Amino acid sequence: MILEIVTPEATLLQTDVDVISVPGINGEFQMLNNHAPIVSLLVEGIIKFKGENVKIEEQFENKFTNTKEEYTLPIKSGTIEMKENKVIILAD
Repeated sequence: MILEIVTPEATLLQTDVDVISVPGINGEFQMLNNHAPIVSLLVEGIIKFKGENVKIEEQFENKFTNTKEEYTLPIKSGTIEMKENKVIILAD
């Protein structure tokens, strides 16, 4: 599935991933390929994602942490939409 992370400053990421975990308003939840469509608010926490072919532009690599093939990005709040195997996160 495609993950796109957009902030007020720039589009930080647009890449193929296998799994995504986000801090939802009712707790952390995870999405895999072919997940049902969803729209949710996000709270302060960590976005986590994994994939075999994750590509992050060099200018944004310092915003992400990579440990054991899992990438993380701290956020203060945001919105997520998952539809047709594309996840768009609008984050602060």
